Amino acid sequence: MRGKRRVLPRIIVRVALDEGGLTGRITPETTFPEGDFRASYFAGDRKKEVYERVQRIASDLGIGPEDMPEAALRYVPSHPAVSTVIPGMRTVRNVERNMAVGDGKGLPADKIAKVKPHRWVRNFYR
Repeated sequence: MRGKRRVLPRIIVRVALDEGGLTGRITPETTFPEGDFRASYFAGDRKKEVYERVQRIASDLGIGPEDMPEAALRYVPSHPAVSTVIPGMRTVRNVERNMAVGDGKGLPADKIAKVKPHRWVRNFYR
């Protein structure tokens, strides 16, 4: 039919910061409070794996690890099918930073191209 345009699904993304992995704050030495599920999620060498990956991504983007949450929260809605992102928020500062990123500006195309090679297929829930 003429005049019809393709409609993309609208996706709501949750856990965009990978349970804290993309905050730049998880290091091999990180410990979690008693009962925090992240202790098992980031068990074994997972904290080291995440830390090293975040360091490489930050380096490729030319940012510090402390800027990773903003980069991640701008990257996700850069895909046209994503309508919104629901980030975690453990502190008032997290809420303030997350809200500031909600300005509708995605990650610039040149930075998206730098992030794509870092795609990591893994499942820490196993």
